[in-house]
Amino acid sequence: MDEKKKVVFIANPISGTQNKKQVLQCVKDRIDQSKYDCEIILTEYAGHAAELATKAVDGGAFIVVAVGGDGTINEIARSIRHTSTALGIIPCGSGNGLARHLQIPLEIKGAIDVINEGVVECVDYGKINGLPFFCTCGVGFDAFVSSKFASSGRRGLLTYVENTLHESLKYKSEAYEIETGDGTLKYKAFLIACANASQYGNNAYIAPQASLSDGLMDVTVLEPFTVLDIPSLAYQLFNKTIDQNSRIKTFKCKNIRIHRAKEGVIHYDGDPVMAGKDIEVEIVPKGINMVVNQAKRTFQPTSLIQLFSDYFDAVNALKGDFKNRNRQLFVLNRELLRKLTKK
Repeated sequence: MDEKKKVVFIANPISGTQNKKQVLQCVKDRIDQSKYDCEIILTEYAGHAAELATKAVDGGAFIVVAVGGDGTINEIARSIRHTSTALGIIPCGSGNGLARHLQIPLEIKGAIDVINEGVVECVDYGKINGLPFFCTCGVGFDAFVSSKFASSGRRGLLTYVENTLHESLKYKSEAYEIETGDGTLKYKAFLIACANASQYGNNAYIAPQASLSDGLMDVTVLEPFTVLDIPSLAYQLFNKTIDQNSRIKTFKCKNIRIHRAKEGVIHYDGDPVMAGKDIEVEIVPKGINMVVNQAKRTFQPTSLIQLFSDYFDAVNALKGDFKNRNRQLFVLNRELLRKLTKK
């Protein structure tokens, strides 16, 4: 009889909006006890997940499972890099970008079944100014919104969408220089995203062609745009075709250096941090083991055409003066993004 393997579940009790007691009870009921010795631990403070993961690695854990969002996943993953221990994910966050890229079911029982299968692959991760990231990192608007979200005091998708919409109307693009092995590029950009995985979360694909196993990051530069561009950008973002937009520039590379005129916020897996004028980003090939879902699934943009048809009908029906029409357009854009992020 094969010896049981050790699996440690580390749960962040405040990430996302799901009831962790119910999630962890489901773990106890569904985990394959003939295959695994299971331990469940709750985090108690910021940084605790990283400490617990290190202890689990030292204790010979086969898998350390992050029960939470991308922030919790980042804490745990950074502690198990370059070890034989694998990262598992029970997605309980607001966006669940890495879990979605790996096609880990958002339904808890399905996610546990992936852990039970125990299929592990060695994949890439990235570093921004030495800080590990496993999904995306960046500068500009997405980092700015991450900072607003972190200080809002409220969690969940609705809070993130509201912050995004309110700030997008007044955020000013910045000038950047991007140095790669092929030379220097200059852009005025709304944001620069460096992606290891394909999406931010909620099926918002900022880098549709990104792969965790190609040894490269996908860089997406979004140039300045107007409120009239938002519907087409939103459609392409959720339809995995954002790289086809004329205001988007994309390329792949192993490392880049981003220079800007002043210091400001950056983000790594949605966590904001202040940084200087120069930002270094690199990909570390085959640096972490992850539990993956081998089941094949296809992307189905549910009723996107109808959704946007209804949106444009509503836009054409707007009435009133310029100020009132802009206010109505803002409300329509907010409702559009809410519907898109539910898909």
